[in-house]
Amino acid sequence: MRKEYDFSQAQNNPYVKSLKRQITIRIEIETIDYFKKLSEDSGVPYQNLINLYLRDCVISHRKLSLKWTT
Repeated sequence: MRKEYDFSQAQNNPYVKSLKRQITIRIEIETIDYFKKLSEDSGVPYQNLINLYLRDCVISHRKLSLKWTT
């Protein structure tokens, strides 16, 4: 490997907006098990399935119907 690299002619990544960000999220065990089962049936990794489902919610502007009780 070189000691230094010249990035003066480098170009920005045109796909930077399509990159994913790693986060930590708490998901119930039953939910994870559900997506893992779907993963076994479809051959798609369960984390990708969760991402695809959430992405579908974003595209279709799906919102939850929640009622909080006090």
